[in-house]
Amino acid sequence: MAISTRKPESLVIAFVFLLTVLVMSGPIMIEARAFFVFGDSLVDSGNNNYLLTTARADSPPYGIDFPTRRPTGRFSNGLNIPDLISEAIGNEEPPLPYLNPELRGPRLFQGANFASAGIGILNDTGFQFINIIRMYQQLDYFQQYQQRVSRLVGKQQTQRLVSQALVLITVGGNDFVNNYFLFPYSARSRQFTLPDYVRFLISEYKKILLRLSSLGVGRVLVTGAGPLGCAPAELARSGTSNGRCSPELQRAASLYDPQIIQMINELNRKIGKNVFITANTNQMQIDFLSTPRSYGFVTSKVACCGQGPYNGMGLCTVLSNLCPNRELYVFWDAFHPTEKANRMIVRHILTGTTKYMNPMNLSSALAL
Repeated sequence: MAISTRKPESLVIAFVFLLTVLVMSGPIMIEARAFFVFGDSLVDSGNNNYLLTTARADSPPYGIDFPTRRPTGRFSNGLNIPDLISEAIGNEEPPLPYLNPELRGPRLFQGANFASAGIGILNDTGFQFINIIRMYQQLDYFQQYQQRVSRLVGKQQTQRLVSQALVLITVGGNDFVNNYFLFPYSARSRQFTLPDYVRFLISEYKKILLRLSSLGVGRVLVTGAGPLGCAPAELARSGTSNGRCSPELQRAASLYDPQIIQMINELNRKIGKNVFITANTNQMQIDFLSTPRSYGFVTSKVACCGQGPYNGMGLCTVLSNLCPNRELYVFWDAFHPTEKANRMIVRHILTGTTKYMNPMNLSSALAL
């Protein structure tokens, strides 16, 4: 048997060198932390599966590109924004939906997803979906979550877990699409002009964020409304033949997003530190909606799954038109982006300039 003559010190040096190479060549990961998600269908990972509601994504072809190739309740062909952020911050798996019975014991320490498709800032938004987890209920569940964790590790450790966690909140789009503009003369459109309605939404959103802050969170990512008027559903609804975005909904987004940033800056000044950061998802998506081929898409107007003009009418079901290659489409269904589009959005959230992120991107915020 051959006996090695290599000195132990050289083995240690070689190991350290190899480890350094592996670390430097691999993806840069931020230290894993608990992750909490609040909001609507853009970030719902399956809570509505456990509710009697029509706002569901628990049947094919949803999930066609998910690792399990099965529907999960995500309004996507594959991964959604919380999944991709979870990957980026080094978590082994995204937080489970809060209503999932598997969310118990040590799995609670990973965080939880409280989001529910159909909800808005206002309690009357999404009334047609009947049984959904409205924002006040999501925050009540977050309080309940902390009580559950406290019983496992004590109040002090729970407060530490929450204060060091990342929070994502995505809400507001439905307050326009499924409330103010739902009908030609909706109750809210008779009550408010559009600018006054936006100011009212911002004032109500501020209350939600202040309550969230009072529950001990230390880092909150707030996303804007996105290009509401450019979704295939809105192109189909407006009956446009040239694929132009709905001007009324684009005006709503142009009023709403700057006021979100202004409100966030005011909250941070009041708190005395940058607890809240905002993502200008409208600008992020306008980039590849305007020139889809520059980003590897063939269309930013037609949904991959659906029917009618732009595949923007009705639900995505097994009877719908279904594109063979989701990588070529910006929109998966009438309202929601494909996994590929979500990846582009998350890349901006993580490393984007102040054109997209205020006051800094997520990577910078989490490194503080």
